[in-house]
Amino acid sequence: MGTSIVLLVLLILAFVLVVSVIKIVPQGREFTVERFGRYTRTLKPGISILTPFVETIGRRVNMMEQVLDVPQQEVITKDNVSVKVDAIVFIQVMDASQAAYRVDNLMYAITQLAQTNLRTVVGSMELDEVLSQRDQINTRLLSTIDHATGPWGVKIARIEIKDLTPPADITNAMARQMKAERERRAVITEAEGEKQAAIARAEGQKQSAILQAEGRKEAAFRDSEAREREAEAEAKATAFVSEAISKGDVNAINYFIAQKYVEAFGDLARSPNAKTVIVPADFAGLTGTVAGVAELIKTLGSSNTVAPTPPVPRTNTPTGGAKRV
Repeated sequence: MGTSIVLLVLLILAFVLVVSVIKIVPQGREFTVERFGRYTRTLKPGISILTPFVETIGRRVNMMEQVLDVPQQEVITKDNVSVKVDAIVFIQVMDASQAAYRVDNLMYAITQLAQTNLRTVVGSMELDEVLSQRDQINTRLLSTIDHATGPWGVKIARIEIKDLTPPADITNAMARQMKAERERRAVITEAEGEKQAAIARAEGQKQSAILQAEGRKEAAFRDSEAREREAEAEAKATAFVSEAISKGDVNAINYFIAQKYVEAFGDLARSPNAKTVIVPADFAGLTGTVAGVAELIKTLGSSNTVAPTPPVPRTNTPTGGAKRV
């Protein structure tokens, strides 16, 4: 019976010894080993064996990237505006021994460091810069905090401003300012549109005037050409008549007389002031004249091949009295 109790005690002691000597470190963690309270080495993930009764586990350090929330605080900007600002910090322990033995309460230390630097950076900027240059704030905070936590074996991966809340009156003023700016842009855009439309209308009127001028120019040219051809035709007719007169043909003289007679009578009939038109009582003289013109045309047409036909005798009928119509 006593032997059984001794064996049981020995088994219990052996189990406790094995548990205290054999250590399994999970992935993403590192354990520090202390010998009589002094740091000696760091255990990596896996199984490790310690010296019995001499070495013990000191600190269990999380080596994975962690997110640290920076509490919201009020910061006064350079232009004396109070804003509420908070942030988040992404950290990762790179050296377990330094993180364990160089600073006490690592997370609290990093939080306080982030808060103080956040006040410093935001306080050195005006409100408009704070609201529009968050990237610059993040970059300055990252550089400052990462440099400060380097001796602690911690790497600051990134830091982000999570929220920026200006006072209510400042927010209302900014809203009114934004509305006024949008209205100004709308007015400028509308004026620019009207300007383009006016330019387009002026350009159209210019093109229309150019086309009308070209049309008038072309019409004048055509009229001039028509008058020129009419003059050439008249000159040729006059030349033919002159040639006939030079040959002693009396019908040529009758041609000119009949032409002037008809023109004068036509002008008399078209006169807007004439209430009465005087018509000769006997048109025999006009008929004879027209017959003489016809004979002249025949003579000119057959002068090269056929002998001239004697002129039609015309009876000179004295002009009688005039009849009023």
